[in-house]
Amino acid sequence: MSFRVAQIRLVSSHPEVYEPCDDSFALVDALLADRTKLLEHNPRICMEVGCGSGYVITSLALMLGHQIPGVYYIATDLNPHAVRVTYETLEAHNVHAELIVTDIASGLEKRLEGMVDVMVVNPPYVPTPEDEVGCEGIASAWAGGENGRKVIDRILPIADKLLSDRGWLYMVTLTENDPSQICRQMRMKGYASRIVVQRSTEEESLQIIKFWRDSDSQLDTKKTLTTSKTFTERVMDSLVSQFPQLSSWRNVSSNS
Repeated sequence: MSFRVAQIRLVSSHPEVYEPCDDSFALVDALLADRTKLLEHNPRICMEVGCGSGYVITSLALMLGHQIPGVYYIATDLNPHAVRVTYETLEAHNVHAELIVTDIASGLEKRLEGMVDVMVVNPPYVPTPEDEVGCEGIASAWAGGENGRKVIDRILPIADKLLSDRGWLYMVTLTENDPSQICRQMRMKGYASRIVVQRSTEEESLQIIKFWRDSDSQLDTKKTLTTSKTFTERVMDSLVSQFPQLSSWRNVSSNS
C-alpha cells in the first residue's frame, strides 16, 4: 500500500481497546515530521510499548515501507484484546510485527537489551487514583496514577536498557506529567531531548518528546557526579581538620 500512515477505516476495534485519538494522531504526526531522519537513521528494530489498536506501529511500518527493507517490528500490550486488534490492523495494511502480551517489556529485557533503534510509547498518562493503574480492560490504557507518572516512571529505565547506542524514544506526555522533569531525569541517564509536536485540545495539552543518547549529556552527568564527589571530599576534609579523633579513626580505617 502506498499510504504513509494507517487508514482509520482499516484500524480494527474492540470495546476494551483504546481507539486512535488526539494523542495517537499527535504521536504519528511526530513520526511523520521526523520521517526523513528516520529513513536516514536506518533502524533495524522498531518497538512500540502499549500498542492498543495498532494504529501507531502500523503507521511507522508504512512510513519506512520498502525504503528500509528488513526492519523488525515488535509491539507489546498488557491487554490481550489490544494485541489481537493490533494483529488485525497490521494484517489489513499488509505489514507485520511480532506481538506479545506483556507488561511493558517483561520477559524481553535480555533478548532486546541494547538492540532497539526506535521505540514509540503512548503511555497511560492521565492522573488517576493509584488503584486504577494496571487494571484490566480499556482503563489500563489511560490510568497513570498520581500526576499520571506511575507507568511512565516504570517505562523510562526499561527504555534505557532496551535502546541501542543510537536508539531514539518517542513518548507522549501530558502537561500534568511535568515533561521538563522527565527530560531532566533522562538527561541524568545521558539523553538529550526535544519536543517534536505540541498540541492542545479542549481537554489536555500534549507534547511528543524525542529522546536520544547524547555524548554531551553523558559528559555533563559525569561532570556533575565528579563535582558532587569532590564537594563531599572537601566536606570530609573539613570535618577531619576540626576533629583530631576522627582523623585518627580515618587513618586507622585506611590502614585496615
